[in-house]
Amino acid sequence: MPQLSAPDDLFLAFQTAVAGRYSIDRELGRGGMGVVYLAREVHLDRLVAIKLLPPARASDPMLRDRFLREAQLAAKLSHPHVIPIHAVDVAGDFAYYVMMYVDGETLSQRVQSQGPLGAREASRLLREVAWALGYAHAQGLVHRDVKPENILIERESGRAIVCDFGIAAALGQDLSMDVAVSGTPEFMSPEQALGHEVDARSDLYSLGITAYYALAARLPFTGSSATEVLAKQVTEAPPPLSSLGIAVPRRLAQLVEQCLAKHPNDRPARADALAEALGVAIEQRRELPAALRAFVKRDGRMDGGGTLLGLITALVSAVALSASAGPSAGVVALVSMLALMPAVFGVLAARDLLSRGFAQADLPQAFRVERESAREERAVRQPRWRTLLTRALGATTRVVASTTALITPLAFFGGTSPRLSAVASLALVGTVASIALTITWLGVMQRQRDVDVEFWGAAWTGRFGALAFSAAKRLRGAQRAAPAMTHRATELSLGMAAEQLFETLPASSRAALSDLPSVLKRLQQDAQRLRERLDQLTDAIGHHTHNEDRGVDGLRGERDAVLARLRDAVTALETLRLGLLRLHAGSASLESLTTHLELAADVSAEVDRLVAAQQEVEAALAYPLRPALTPA
Repeated sequence: MPQLSAPDDLFLAFQTAVAGRYSIDRELGRGGMGVVYLAREVHLDRLVAIKLLPPARASDPMLRDRFLREAQLAAKLSHPHVIPIHAVDVAGDFAYYVMMYVDGETLSQRVQSQGPLGAREASRLLREVAWALGYAHAQGLVHRDVKPENILIERESGRAIVCDFGIAAALGQDLSMDVAVSGTPEFMSPEQALGHEVDARSDLYSLGITAYYALAARLPFTGSSATEVLAKQVTEAPPPLSSLGIAVPRRLAQLVEQCLAKHPNDRPARADALAEALGVAIEQRRELPAALRAFVKRDGRMDGGGTLLGLITALVSAVALSASAGPSAGVVALVSMLALMPAVFGVLAARDLLSRGFAQADLPQAFRVERESAREERAVRQPRWRTLLTRALGATTRVVASTTALITPLAFFGGTSPRLSAVASLALVGTVASIALTITWLGVMQRQRDVDVEFWGAAWTGRFGALAFSAAKRLRGAQRAAPAMTHRATELSLGMAAEQLFETLPASSRAALSDLPSVLKRLQQDAQRLRERLDQLTDAIGHHTHNEDRGVDGLRGERDAVLARLRDAVTALETLRLGLLRLHAGSASLESLTTHLELAADVSAEVDRLVAAQQEVEAALAYPLRPALTPA
């Protein structure tokens, strides 16, 4: 780091006082409670950082004793994400403590130099800080000054290290006895600003402000004076991250907003619970394999140049045929070509994905990840004119398309009179206009929501996808798909392996086990539903802040039941796969596999009953499992 200023009288006087023990190199920074120097410890020949309470403050016995007492408390902490304190000492008029020197930068410096952090990096750093705070809280300490300047990022490892427990206090301490409320106004919790009792949740509020700053590169509350800022901390709600035009994952934004709740009871109860929730947010941002990512973004959508060329060819051909053979023939040709294009495209796209080692079962999760990403990118308030334009185009498109649909039958069944020929021509024009209006409407609506991913996600995971993949498998014949190097849910891997084993059985065995494919599919779908339910319940538990709340106990019990059924479903799939392997090896009979099949069907039925019962209870109680804290 560059030297901030030439040595001043304080630097020289302090160096004289600690000569022989520490060789001071330069000043690193100044704060409300002291000055920090970079020095070398002579005996151990290592770089250290020294925080000094200036003599003007050290002359006050209360401040001096408090500084030393709190430094001694912080020195007892030993955690990978808490800066170690090597010594707490007094030299003449100087009170100071010595800590590890971290080669790196503060979180504040990182944001100022590089702008807002990405969601994954921010989640990781915040999780490490939450671990550190959780450890300190378990030792009976609350930091009281969590802010970006007190979070160091080590250059080599990138780990976050919490420093400056200089105003740390015992949990539950009444701050009204302090001479002044300590802390930084922009990061201070409402209860700390009011001088009330603080606990671990006060640090979590400050961590929420820090997270907001890391993600947005701006503070939620600013003012011309400390009093104005503190008043906003107590009375005003922070602007949602989504209102700033920042693409932040929904779960991460919810955690930040939960930390910023005005009342401590509405925040996470513990720092380690927050760290666990941040870990879940990181895990759920796992990247898709390249082939699946390309499929959901491009290869699985009919929106490329080839599609546009095909539409133009279909329209030109229909118009030409209409001129030579009559309007009715033109309409028939256009409708036929428009129906044939998606079928051919679907089979070819499915065949290409199969050749890369993926199957239709991989697509629901892939489109789910893409929808979540698209929702984050569009989590920005849209201008009112764009919303009005979208509605107007939608209404116009519906009117034109409905009118065309009503008059088109007349073109086919109304005879050949000149008047009906005019109606047929109008139907053709209406069809072309409907297509053009629909494309324009979807293009405008695409700015507000990803219509493409919603439409193609529903198509590929539904009947269209099933037919396309079925036809593609027949086209591929006996070709073996290349293994997909991807993380795939256990139930999908087991189900796909069992399906491949079933397909290679003799025809007579397949006939005897004709129910097996449908049972495999049901079990995979059941497991996927249970995983989604598990995520919902984990979310709901994370949003409850009272550990004593009986509602949380109920949610935990429901989560345990869902987890048990998930294990049953996966075990049933594994049993069927092993049974098929033994059947191939000649060490099992069709009868034994039939028994396993019946048991697996029972498991699927139990899952259906469990999910149905939970949905009935949820509907009766109108209990929200996904609280919408951030507009999507």
